[in-house]
Amino acid sequence: MTPIEAVPNVTLNNGVRIPQLGFGVFQVPPEETQRIVEDALEAGYRHIDTAAAYGNEAGVGAAIGASGIPREDIFLTTKLRNGEQGKAQEAFRNSRRALGVDYIDLYLIHWPVPSRNLFTEAWKAMEKLYAGGEIRAIGVSNFLADHLDTLLQLADVVPAVNQIELHPTFQQPELAAKSRSLGIAVEAYSPLGQGADLDAVAVTSLAGKYGVTPAQVVLAWHLAQGTIVIPKSANSGRMRDNLAAAAVVLTPAELSGITALDAGARIGADPAVAAHSQM
Repeated sequence: MTPIEAVPNVTLNNGVRIPQLGFGVFQVPPEETQRIVEDALEAGYRHIDTAAAYGNEAGVGAAIGASGIPREDIFLTTKLRNGEQGKAQEAFRNSRRALGVDYIDLYLIHWPVPSRNLFTEAWKAMEKLYAGGEIRAIGVSNFLADHLDTLLQLADVVPAVNQIELHPTFQQPELAAKSRSLGIAVEAYSPLGQGADLDAVAVTSLAGKYGVTPAQVVLAWHLAQGTIVIPKSANSGRMRDNLAAAAVVLTPAELSGITALDAGARIGADPAVAAHSQM
């Protein structure tokens, strides 16, 4: 079985299928992005996650164009900058031009920024783009329960995805459960706790037992829960290792041992107060 065949798909609430294991480019320098994404595509990834705020959309697009892989075989996500929530359609089209593609598979509101009170306006603009066929699915990122409630009071389209910080020591179980109960797929960023979760005994013991890497153990835990996951690595060997996590199967007891690591240890900003413009 090839790496591509091994990665399962998640069917979103509108029927669109997304590879459950993708490749993230957060903090990948723009000048290195094309090379790194080309390596990821060569390794077998067919789901690439970027954002306008990362400043590397052009490199992602160049890698896709240079790969020779048909556009329809690659699932491409990008995100709306916080400072552009009041002009979401213009921002989307700027991203699409930077990526050099005719459509985006998944477009997300990157943060709710509740202090600006613009995310519902941005969502309505995104619904129009979605209705026009320029986006295959729309969703949110970093939305807490109250943000979802506010959005759904006005939304005609239920978000397809909520991309949140989620890793063994920070699982946000109530938020994940609420999202799923609404038909919103959960996608994990910083899925390895930026490496900090890989030293836990519950993880390293399983890595030794199965002859796999600690990262593969943690990614297998995510996949077993139905979570979409987007690890990042600039190292082509680790890219392949991470992708191979799709073939790692843990027992219910082993999964529970990793779940027991939850410590509420957030790494990133708190979406309740985060208000950075990303400009």
